[in-house]
Amino acid sequence: MSSGFHSQSKQASGRVMAMLPDEIWQRILESGAETCRLDYRDLCCLSIASRRLNRLSLDPTLWAILLARDFPSPTSPPSKSLFKTMYERDKSRKIMQWRRKVLNAESQLAMCKNKLTDLESMMMQENKKLRATAQEITNLERTRSASVALNVWQPEVVRGRQKQMVEQCTVPIQSRLDSLKMEFQVCKQQIATYSKAYDKEKKRFREHEEAVRSLKYQPLQGNQLVPEKNEVKIKRKKLKNSHCKF
Repeated sequence: MSSGFHSQSKQASGRVMAMLPDEIWQRILESGAETCRLDYRDLCCLSIASRRLNRLSLDPTLWAILLARDFPSPTSPPSKSLFKTMYERDKSRKIMQWRRKVLNAESQLAMCKNKLTDLESMMMQENKKLRATAQEITNLERTRSASVALNVWQPEVVRGRQKQMVEQCTVPIQSRLDSLKMEFQVCKQQIATYSKAYDKEKKRFREHEEAVRSLKYQPLQGNQLVPEKNEVKIKRKKLKNSHCKF
């Protein structure tokens, strides 16, 4: 009973709307356009509702209001075709701006990636240098211990080995140790500096990566990217498999 009542009320409201003259409908549409409650999408939807609304939606006055609001200073008489031309032109301009933004973001991302690669290479070199310095410090400390041990009685075999070790060292042990320890500290500081710069650059890389992902996902307000063919095929295959299960 309630569904019948609703259907009767809809039919009654439809008859009342059909009885309204074109002037009132025109004023309603103009008021909606002037107050920004009606845009080109709404007019296009109205145009396919009925022949009468299609005729009313083509009124140049409505499109003049929309042109003045969305695209000021039109050069031709207002019409739906002019609005479409201006809209397509503005859309192309926005797409070009979006492409420039994507290219700029991708270039920033590539620059960050190159900097990260350079920093990784420099850190590897410094680590290699640090290990070599540490090994040389260890060898010199063994040589110094051997030179001290020569002043103490030891078996001839051990003494000969230590003497050979001391004779192979052709530089002053203490001065060389001091310079190597200083070099070791410098390497550690350099690695810490590179590591800090790497972390900072990695953070920038993630920010640029997120910016590129965001731009590619939603380039324009109200416009989504068209999915790739592979993604469409995957979605269709999933839908087909889900229907087969039932």
